[in-house]
Amino acid sequence: MRVHDLIGIGFGPSNLALAIALKENGPVDAVFFEKQATFGWHRGMLLDGTTMQVSFLKDLVTMRNPASEFGFLSYLRDKGRLADFINHKTMFPSRLEFHDYLEWAAAPFADQVEYRSEVVAVTPVTVDGVVDHLDVVVRQGGCADELTTRRTRNLVIAAGLEPVLPPGVVSDERVWHSEELLDRLPGLRDPRRVVVVGAGQSAAEVTDHLHGAFPEAEVCAVFAKYGYTPADDSSFANRIFDPEAVDHFYTAPEEVKRMLLDYHASTNYSVVDLELIDELYRRHYQEKVRGTERLRILNASRVVEVARRGPKAGPRVTVEFLPTGERTVLDADAVVYATGYRSGDPLTLLGAAGEYCELLPGGGPRIGRDYRVATRAEMRCGIYVQGATERTHGLTSTLLSNTALRAGEIAASISLNRSYARAR
Repeated sequence: MRVHDLIGIGFGPSNLALAIALKENGPVDAVFFEKQATFGWHRGMLLDGTTMQVSFLKDLVTMRNPASEFGFLSYLRDKGRLADFINHKTMFPSRLEFHDYLEWAAAPFADQVEYRSEVVAVTPVTVDGVVDHLDVVVRQGGCADELTTRRTRNLVIAAGLEPVLPPGVVSDERVWHSEELLDRLPGLRDPRRVVVVGAGQSAAEVTDHLHGAFPEAEVCAVFAKYGYTPADDSSFANRIFDPEAVDHFYTAPEEVKRMLLDYHASTNYSVVDLELIDELYRRHYQEKVRGTERLRILNASRVVEVARRGPKAGPRVTVEFLPTGERTVLDADAVVYATGYRSGDPLTLLGAAGEYCELLPGGGPRIGRDYRVATRAEMRCGIYVQGATERTHGLTSTLLSNTALRAGEIAASISLNRSYARAR
């Protein structure tokens, strides 16, 4: 059986950046498995007018290699828009344009990526008590009976984020997570009322989009805060995303790590760009002046029940005002939960191979500074994680800010371990 140097699980921005780093560092026999049919990154939220919240310089390569041919500026030159973008005087491209950049960067790796392929198991291959290879079982083409096995010396897990719905909430044609927004909207015809649950950037963007897309509909934003919280994107606060901050965080005592995550949660979690907050408030106020409130802000509130009214009717939503307990019943055509994401547990994919991994006191794998999972001595294969490392590496774990450098560090670690294995 052919043995790959590396198998990557998932092919979003993280493993795409790794594929580029491997290409630039030297030839590596790598293959990536992606369960989507084509490359895509949060396609359901590519809303008109939305921009990136990170500088274009924090693309897939620039922080690692400013001269790379895969940088955002190279993309602009290739598309004939470099001068136009410079004249635009912005560091933050539209989300749609950045997604186009990612597709452009992914295109040269088509022969290394197998789409519509989902990894369902990882099995250690043991010889004389030593694990030198891992067998990766893949379901291809979306068919349960089409299973193939591929063998590798290194595994990189970058399975992305999982959308989170509140306990008891089940997605259907009338209730969905915000990640499905653009896929679901064509089926939402002439709605009278839509409820949006959440207080973060996605929730505010969904509220803004629905309010503009359906000029006859009432859009009800429900969240537990009194108002949207502005994101802290000030220059000093942004240092939490600097490369050096990863080193500082990784070596810090556990209580310091918790403190830093708490202090700087406002840079990333449940926060909204101030410009969007001001725009929503302006609309809300002007509608009050006109006496026709289509944008309803149900703040300091929570959804306590979503009841189905029938196969063709929308859900009935009960909202509780937290200070008084007063309840309001809203008959809606749809409910959109913009309630965030969480990193998947890499151990769920590893199966029997996970038994060789060292665990942290609170659970989860122990991960080295080079993003390699610490394992028992008999595990010779490298297992790396991209994304599920906030507890060990800090806030950049699931963000683009450190993607380029992290990919370079993983590529360097794999290269070093390959050299060591050949020398044994």
